[in-house]
Amino acid sequence: MTNRTLPTGNIKKQPRFFYGYFIVLGAFSILFIAGGSLYSFGVFFKPMLSEFGWTRAATSGPYSLNMIIMGICGILIGRLCDRFGPRIVLSICGLLIGLGYLLMSRVEAIWQIYLFYGVIVGIGMGGTTVPLLSTVTKWFIRRRGLAVGIAVSGFSVGMAVIPSLANILISNYGWRISFIILGLASFVLIVIFSQFMRNAQLGISAPVINGAETENLKSQVREMTIRQAVVTAPFWIIFFMSLFLGFGAQMIVVHIIAHITDIGFSAAAATIVLSVIGLISIIGNVVMGIIGDRAGNRQAMIIIFILLTAAFLCLRFAGELWMIYFFALIYGLGYGGYTTVQSPLVADYFGLRIHGLIFGMATFAATIGASLGPLIAGWIFDIDGSYNWAFIICAVISITSLILSILLKPVRNSSVSRSSA
Repeated sequence: MTNRTLPTGNIKKQPRFFYGYFIVLGAFSILFIAGGSLYSFGVFFKPMLSEFGWTRAATSGPYSLNMIIMGICGILIGRLCDRFGPRIVLSICGLLIGLGYLLMSRVEAIWQIYLFYGVIVGIGMGGTTVPLLSTVTKWFIRRRGLAVGIAVSGFSVGMAVIPSLANILISNYGWRISFIILGLASFVLIVIFSQFMRNAQLGISAPVINGAETENLKSQVREMTIRQAVVTAPFWIIFFMSLFLGFGAQMIVVHIIAHITDIGFSAAAATIVLSVIGLISIIGNVVMGIIGDRAGNRQAMIIIFILLTAAFLCLRFAGELWMIYFFALIYGLGYGGYTTVQSPLVADYFGLRIHGLIFGMATFAATIGASLGPLIAGWIFDIDGSYNWAFIICAVISITSLILSILLKPVRNSSVSRSSA
């Protein structure tokens, strides 16, 4: 594999104000809305169970379908954004997210949740994380991890704020009206912030480019194809790490509130735990982004899976509220860090030309795991009456991911060259 040489003229002088800062702000805002609304599903979970009497596995199914659809669409939409830019794609996705939540207010049968939340909201969500983080990654060379960390912290802030607001709305107006409010807010705000998003021209990043960063940029626009990428060990290691992370992460999102209330605590206390995860994830977003910039994204990933393993083991044995808050602290640092490090890690190993596509495939892997996690946890509860075995499974796969992150090595030029021969 040979690197493409960029003409000196392609590395352009920075304007007085760097537009990448607007990109980070826009991405933060959209992820705040999209992530917060997505993580509110657990707040709606028990009110819908109470009204319709469905099993937990059946009610978790729409969330699992949402994850699958989101992952598939993430690959396709990531590729579209590589070619055409994020603005129109994000606008359409905002429309679909808002429409899906509005339709959720009219649910009368379980198949409708699978259609409205699983498919329609799933397609809309597929056009948020991948295009936004891929766009931020392309705009920055220096302090890329920090920039992605600030952007993705919108997800964490949304997790901290919106589920609590949804809980208040449900308590005062019921879950149906709450879905209407969520749908209208999602549509209007996502479409507005989408108008500020646009792709970077490779070579305009920064805010300052020096000689070393110019060489870094040249290495990241190398002509690696998807065919070359998928035959490398790092591609599959990142794929399976993402799958395992998604499994545990979305199991927590859907079932943590139900679990905490099952063991004797109030719904308000349970919602606060979810908010604590969101708030601590903000710290994880920024701190792991800085660690990734300074020590390397692989090293940051090793720390992340150590934290997640400890968190799941803590949750398995947590019987007091302070232990659950301690779980939320450790888990938030690890989960928030992963959402930051994943996109820069893909850029480290595969460059920027097809970043949206490969990042979309890694996100798809996460959504496969995310679709299985809540469903399996619900199935385990329906059989065993508790989530204990579900948390043990999460700890085991976190240990497996830790081993994979240790085994992650740079792509060898010779192996990639042979794959293209």
